[in-house]
Amino acid sequence: MNTKALLNVTAMSAILALASCGVSNKEGNKTEGEQKDSTVKVEDAKPNVSIDTVFAQKVDQLEELTSTVKAFAKNEIVSQSPGRIIKIYCEVGDYVQKGQLLVKMDETSLINIKTQMVQAEIDYNRTKALQEAGGVSQQAVDQLKMQLDVMKENYNNLLENVNLKAPISGVITERNYDSGDMYKGGQGIVTINQMQPVKILVNVSEDNFSKIKKGQPVKINVDAIPGETFKGSVSIIYPTLDPATRTFPVEISISNPGNKVRPGMFARSTFNLGTVNRVLVPDVAVQKQLGSGDHFVYVYKNGKVYYSKVETGRIIGDKIEIKSGVENGAMVVVAGLAKLTDGAEVNLIAKQLK
Repeated sequence: MNTKALLNVTAMSAILALASCGVSNKEGNKTEGEQKDSTVKVEDAKPNVSIDTVFAQKVDQLEELTSTVKAFAKNEIVSQSPGRIIKIYCEVGDYVQKGQLLVKMDETSLINIKTQMVQAEIDYNRTKALQEAGGVSQQAVDQLKMQLDVMKENYNNLLENVNLKAPISGVITERNYDSGDMYKGGQGIVTINQMQPVKILVNVSEDNFSKIKKGQPVKINVDAIPGETFKGSVSIIYPTLDPATRTFPVEISISNPGNKVRPGMFARSTFNLGTVNRVLVPDVAVQKQLGSGDHFVYVYKNGKVYYSKVETGRIIGDKIEIKSGVENGAMVVVAGLAKLTDGAEVNLIAKQLK
């Protein structure tokens, strides 16, 4: 082999060696070392985040409590004396007025006492006439008058227990007997529930004892009647607290137009306990701690983000009320939350000021 051929072979071998070692070619491909440096730079890049500045504003303090609707009053119609039921004039679901005749009982005892009362009145009038003529003493007249008054009272009482009338206006919710049955006492013949108004009883936390006032308006929503809100007001505040639950009972009277709200329905009562200044944070900024019920946000300061546990309140549109954990005017992270850690340096790509 001549000298010229030997030089060509040597030059070609050198070019191939340089190519295999990652030397940049004419197209500008990176060497192996440059590729390693680039990989390291991507892995070490700071997370990109967006932040929002949050401020305090007045927020209504609403307390929602649940309970079951009850009739404002409930009466069982009974007779004081056992006897046969002659006629029942109502059915379950009927609306009845106060004073309306509901049940007619057997009148045999009533007829007997009425006969005795009429005779006692005759005897009294005759004796009184004799006393005026000087034939009998005043004591005899007084005794007959007393007997007559007792008979009248017994008659009126028995009359009420023969003709059983509605003591309140309302709806018949139970009927336990039929016409012709023998009534032996105990269970009511029929039951009336007063439907206008109705009421609920809720247990309020002792922290709010001073904030609840008699006559205070309350908004009522009933699950069975979606989309409609009913007006309620505090009618009774019980004076003692339950030491086990640290709550006190509050009775709410509910206006019930059209008798739409029925006893047994599930109701939600909302109290407005005033307003306080609270920071509102976008809901996307509030995260839930895995494995617990805690919530947190990341607060941005001087190029870094810091973990801050928060106590949340109401959800108001796309924001969440923060009771503690975020200061007025703080900057919180609203995007790029996935890889953040406490104290991490970040790259700020978007900032909102409101």
